[in-house]
Amino acid sequence: MPKVSASYLAARRRQILDAAGRCFARDGFHRTSMQDIVRESGISAGLVYRYFTGKDDVIAAIVDEWHDQRESIKDAASYLSYLRSVGDPANASRLRLGVQVWAEALRDPAILALSRRNVDDPRAAAAALLSSAPDPDAMARVFIAIYQGLVLQTAWDETVDNEAFVAAVSLLLDQLI
Repeated sequence: MPKVSASYLAARRRQILDAAGRCFARDGFHRTSMQDIVRESGISAGLVYRYFTGKDDVIAAIVDEWHDQRESIKDAASYLSYLRSVGDPANASRLRLGVQVWAEALRDPAILALSRRNVDDPRAAAAALLSSAPDPDAMARVFIAIYQGLVLQTAWDETVDNEAFVAAVSLLLDQLI
């Protein structure tokens, strides 16, 4: 049997994860079956199971990737840019999927651990940026909550004025920095 290249294997894995992400964003974790992922990916069930043991493994892989893909927040401008990205229509499915992940974290300890890493690492970086605040960690949590709130509001309500929201947050940052 001929060997396949690492790039081929990576492309198939990506194809499965992208298909799963579309299914999860559209139908949620609990209404999506592995068969739905197989159908959406266009890959045989046997090949999908070669990469992932099941749906929980696929969910964990998606959440784990988010940590690696997350933009680092270096300053107020990069934080505001990150907030602006929430309003990009191209990110709508990703926002819906993110809300699904937050809910799943309440049910699954493995997803909670991965999700916490996606909050704790940026929180530590933000606290360092806010070192002049009376309680930098608490202030960092406030700005993470602002991001999470914007994601949730945007996922629920397509009429959210992202630019007005970012402008209001910018005014808050100007008072702190």
